[in-house]
Amino acid sequence: MEEQRVKINTEYIKLDALLKFAGAVGTGGEAKLAIQNGEVRVNGEPCAMRGRKMYPGDRAELSGLTLVVE
Repeated sequence: MEEQRVKINTEYIKLDALLKFAGAVGTGGEAKLAIQNGEVRVNGEPCAMRGRKMYPGDRAELSGLTLVVE
């Protein structure tokens, strides 16, 4: 499983924006569908909330890619 660290300059980033910003998906629509279809896990648990706030230390997983928020 590939791990990618994503540095943010704000207090948090929303899950759908994180997936798009990191390049895990091409568009916000793709992020929405992946989240709705249960393809995304946050901190090891399935997550269906695309507006979920991701803080430094949180992890999101999609298709073998792990994104770590810094």
